[in-house]
Amino acid sequence: MSILIIEDDKIIAEALQRALLDAGYQNDHSSEGPSALSLLQQKQYELIITDIMLPGLSGIELIQKIRSDGNKTPVLILSAKQSVDDRVEGLQAGGDDYLVKPFAISELLARTQALIRRSQSNRASAFLSYGDIVLDSLKREVVVGGKKLDLQAKEFVLLEFLLRNKGTIVSKTMILENIWNYNFDPQTNVVDVLVCRLRNKLDRYSSKKLIKTIRGVGYRLSDV
Repeated sequence: MSILIIEDDKIIAEALQRALLDAGYQNDHSSEGPSALSLLQQKQYELIITDIMLPGLSGIELIQKIRSDGNKTPVLILSAKQSVDDRVEGLQAGGDDYLVKPFAISELLARTQALIRRSQSNRASAFLSYGDIVLDSLKREVVVGGKKLDLQAKEFVLLEFLLRNKGTIVSKTMILENIWNYNFDPQTNVVDVLVCRLRNKLDRYSSKKLIKTIRGVGYRLSDV
């Protein structure tokens, strides 16, 4: 479990590194924005702890950049700026928590534990599986029978919806409302077409035909 510390104050950075190591967290350190961004492009971290005032690229700009790139690593902002507006700016940029300097190491460690625990919980709920299907909603990836499956956007959303409702019959109306977010003419065949496309792709690799048609009612993900 590794944490990235981005802090240009040497004394604070060394104190953070020691405290995190003592608490069992491996960590890397960067003293400026661009090098931190490079590290984030090379390695996956459990948490980012960053100052706002950094050389080369501010903490706010760094957070905005990694969020635009799809990096969902939790971010704990450290800053001497303590106004409500400053905190709001940091959180709106994509930060997950904000700690004002000076701070107690015990509080920083408590917030670190909370952010990592929440992130791990979110990741766990992002993995859905049934039979030989494994779906990662964060990476938008699907593996069936050990092979990666290439799905179009709505095919992916439909599979995720079926997985979250596995064993339950879902009607065409439910699928329409959850995938297209508005109502179609109930007589349209758009759902049938989408289900057919997804079923054909799954059947290429799955050992069982998992999408069952319940005539006059809807569909159900089932291996029986």
